Amino acid sequence: MNSKSKLVLHGHLLLVVLLFAGCVSQPPRHPAYLHALTDLRAARWMLEHRPGDAAVSAHEDEAIVEIDRAIAEIKRAAIDDGRNIHDHPSVDVPNDHRGRLHRAAELLRKVRADTYREEDNPTARGLRDRAIGHVDAALHATERAIHDVELGR
Repeated sequence: MNSKSKLVLHGHLLLVVLLFAGCVSQPPRHPAYLHALTDLRAARWMLEHRPGDAAVSAHEDEAIVEIDRAIAEIKRAAIDDGRNIHDHPSVDVPNDHRGRLHRAAELLRKVRADTYREEDNPTARGLRDRAIGHVDAALHATERAIHDVELGR
């Protein structure tokens, strides 16, 4: 084989390698789903482990139900995005019970910001949009609980 033939062969091999390299799966584009799951779990824990009166507890219960629904939707979207939903990083929890409502609301706002991003997958987009609806409902219930605590109800 002469040097010109070797050069052409090497050129073709390089082209094949580059084509295969382009086919390698790219990392998922939405790492915010895992952050959102962590924050939702933390917000849920804070709401569930905060003693309060019946009026506040009713709002907390409503928020927990909505958080559970958001977690389910985001898990499906994360799975569609190729994420490991079993990764559970630890979260700092405030010691004072009153601060847990505010921290839960803060986390819910963060979840909304993290998940409200461009989504190319129509199935995941629907899951994301439903999850945001549940997050919004949980946030409103948490804000009502905060309001009731501040009024001393």
